[in-house]
Amino acid sequence: MIAAPSGAGKTTLVRALMERVPELAFSVSYTTRPPRPAEVDGRDYRFVSRPEFERKARAGEFLEHARVFDHRYGTGRAEVDAALAAGQDLILEIDWQGARQVRERLPEVVDIFILPPSRQTLEERLRARRSDSPEVIARRLRDSVADMSHWGEFSYVVVNDRFDRALEDMVAIIAGRGEALSRQRDGLAGFAAGLLG
Repeated sequence: MIAAPSGAGKTTLVRALMERVPELAFSVSYTTRPPRPAEVDGRDYRFVSRPEFERKARAGEFLEHARVFDHRYGTGRAEVDAALAAGQDLILEIDWQGARQVRERLPEVVDIFILPPSRQTLEERLRARRSDSPEVIARRLRDSVADMSHWGEFSYVVVNDRFDRALEDMVAIIAGRGEALSRQRDGLAGFAAGLLG
């Protein structure tokens, strides 16, 4: 389970992780938001209408679901159950709200939170997407601070200051060699406090 504030590089890191560790499967989430350029339905997300999402939520078809930036996101329960029953390691790219729900249902989950090296870097990454208006970027930045405040709920924390190193850190965690990336490591709380300050 991998979570991060918007703009921290989560999606890019997850894609690279899938290439490096091809035995991992990716859980394709459902969302009510419109696709971004180059996103493909069924690969990046399962894009559904709000009424269809609500129907699935009422029917208990989601392992978790949450509202993020005025849109709904959810993880299909059947897909996760099938992968786990087959012994498949599965990546959930998720937000902190969904992560709480998954931990309740799957306490053995390995969870990783990705932090940016600075707020300035976060803003630069959001602007580089060129997919959001200045108003949306400003809101995402405000909401990112709230999202980052949940880093301490995750077992492992990766700082995405250098992409290659962040990817190696994630590979180490997946391989069971992530002790040095624990949320309790020296200096991390001070670094996070600086990001949140």
